[in-house]
Amino acid sequence: MSLDNIQLPPFLIQELYKNSLIDGNNDQIKTKSLKTDKSLFLGKNQKNILILVNEENAAYLPDENLNFLIGILEACKLSLSDTALVNFNRNKNLNYKILQEEFKPAIILFFGIEPGELEFPLQFPHYQLQSYNNQTYLSAPSLNELSAEIAEKKKLWAALKTLFSI
Repeated sequence: MSLDNIQLPPFLIQELYKNSLIDGNNDQIKTKSLKTDKSLFLGKNQKNILILVNEENAAYLPDENLNFLIGILEACKLSLSDTALVNFNRNKNLNYKILQEEFKPAIILFFGIEPGELEFPLQFPHYQLQSYNNQTYLSAPSLNELSAEIAEKKKLWAALKTLFSI
């Protein structure tokens, strides 16, 4: 008989392990959740430009909208690594204060989401550059709507040219 093939009956295993290996009543034990309070974002935020979207069918954006956004950024002489792209739909715990602390944005672009949904302290119409708290805000319709409407693209482009001094 080999030691590799020893089979213990269940009652004996129960007797051997009747005491827990960890005291469950110990106050020093802390459970760690797999979820963190940090939001998930795409990009490296190198130029402190925060882009907020509200897309329920993708982690960040569907491919066609992401390509459209990358095209917008390239026209502004930026790249995705200059920004932090956050999908509010996947980060429902976000609000103005958390975004300020986590990203320290100089510019915040809203696509298809109203600032009030994130508890921002002010409201403003689409395509109007708004300064507040040493930051500049720009709100626009969703990237889906923008890609379909030439007139809306022109309004966005006019605002972006002013914002980024193009």
